[in-house]
Amino acid sequence: MLSGIKMPRMNSIMERWVQTCRRELLDRTLIWNQRHLLHALREFEDFYNSHRPHQGIANARPLRPLPAPTAKPEQLDPLNIRRHDRLGGILHEYHHAA
Repeated sequence: MLSGIKMPRMNSIMERWVQTCRRELLDRTLIWNQRHLLHALREFEDFYNSHRPHQGIANARPLRPLPAPTAKPEQLDPLNIRRHDRLGGILHEYHHAA
């Protein structure tokens, strides 16, 4: 089904993705050419679908299961968090160090 021109409510999921992509990526990046744009969009799509927390059930990522809840506060002390920058530092991923 095609969406109408200037009718954002017809395809709200895609409109939300485009707004997020513009706000988090394209407004902060100087795009040089089509190849650079496609690379940046591929990286952002991977980041959006696999790492970025979403405003859903317990901030679960779309392609990952829900994390197990931590019931013991003493388990929170030894956590060591590492940051990995993507796209030259525009996107940040945070992981537990092994």
